[in-house]
Amino acid sequence: MYQCKYRLARLFFMAILTLACAFAGAETTVYKYRSKSGVTSFSDIEPIGLDYQQIRFDCYACQIDSLVNWRNTKLYLSEYSKAIHQASSQHQIDPALVRAIIHAESHFNAKAISKQGAQGLMQLMPETAAWLGVKNPLVAKQNIQGGVKHLARLVKKYRGNISLASAAYNAGETTIKKYGGIPPYPETQVYVERVEILLKRYQQEYEKSGYTSS
Repeated sequence: MYQCKYRLARLFFMAILTLACAFAGAETTVYKYRSKSGVTSFSDIEPIGLDYQQIRFDCYACQIDSLVNWRNTKLYLSEYSKAIHQASSQHQIDPALVRAIIHAESHFNAKAISKQGAQGLMQLMPETAAWLGVKNPLVAKQNIQGGVKHLARLVKKYRGNISLASAAYNAGETTIKKYGGIPPYPETQVYVERVEILLKRYQQEYEKSGYTSS
């Protein structure tokens, strides 16, 4: 009886937490961990002294009612610089776009895992990661290398159209083909808009530093 009540309480907690995050438009990160008694538990507070897994319920920029002001939210200009610049140079793609995608996908959280199973900084699905040769998507360097390779291919496929490339990155190439462009999904539409805002801001910061990003 106790275990049954515990499970119900835990499920109730998860439901309330998910709804609260959704309506608040906040970054919905939940921590999954095994307690000292061996029970799998969930919390919106990072566990201390325990191994845990971060679970995101959606990509960072896909929340329709997000309260983030994308035109002045903090940018991440130094994180993973070496890996981003190496991958961008190798695949001949704007590193500012890479930063914009990482920001939109995971908010630079290398351990992010979505409810669909997308993993890491650039939120690679397991099958996509395997196809790209990424052995561990939660290793930042591997994730960036694979994600940039995939992104560069999309930019080339859509002849430099960043809106279509980012829409395909979010919703898949089949969806773009089906609708002949950006699909009528509110989540994808706000994602594309926010990626473009972030891209311009990252490009401006690169220009200020004297780095030619394109």
